[in-house]
Amino acid sequence: MRRLRMCVPMMLLVLLLSACGGAGEAKGSPAEELALIIRGEFLDMTALEAVMEVTADYGQRVYEYTIQVSYEKDGETVLTLTAPAELAGITARIRDKETALEYDGVRWETGALNDSGMSPVDAIPALLRYAQKGFMAECGMETVEEAELLRIVCRDPEGTAGVGQECSLWFDSETHTLVRGELSQDGFTVIQCRFTEFARS
Repeated sequence: MRRLRMCVPMMLLVLLLSACGGAGEAKGSPAEELALIIRGEFLDMTALEAVMEVTADYGQRVYEYTIQVSYEKDGETVLTLTAPAELAGITARIRDKETALEYDGVRWETGALNDSGMSPVDAIPALLRYAQKGFMAECGMETVEEAELLRIVCRDPEGTAGVGQECSLWFDSETHTLVRGELSQDGFTVIQCRFTEFARS
């Protein structure tokens, strides 16, 4: 029984990676092996401190924010707006999928998170969820601004590219840090996150 319990997490990782490499990388490729290593590191992650620049494109309106992130696996996630200046200091606290906003000593309970991740507040929990558990439909290496990055595309296992929700993640191939993440709906990129700082433990 103990052996079965130990095998279940590894079997889950193998199943989650089974489609990785569909976009030009052969099964068992270096990109697929790196994706497996990074997934394991993100599953083991207990805390994260990061700064991300977020662009939210809702068609008629496009918003840009800079957000400081503090995440604890068994605690709360704290997101603090640092830009634009007129919103600086607004803080969102997420615990057990419930969200509250704080500003200048006043706190507002805002209810449950939207699992789609299609808002700046929901984006970091969604990106981390995809990094840890998302079905990897594609993975491959890309060179971006002279840096070698691993790109992973996650979507529904039965889904088709450009249909429904997709998440694209870019990881530094040497440090394994998350460099960029995008959340798309039906082929349209709604949320883009670029990490200027990313320190996990």
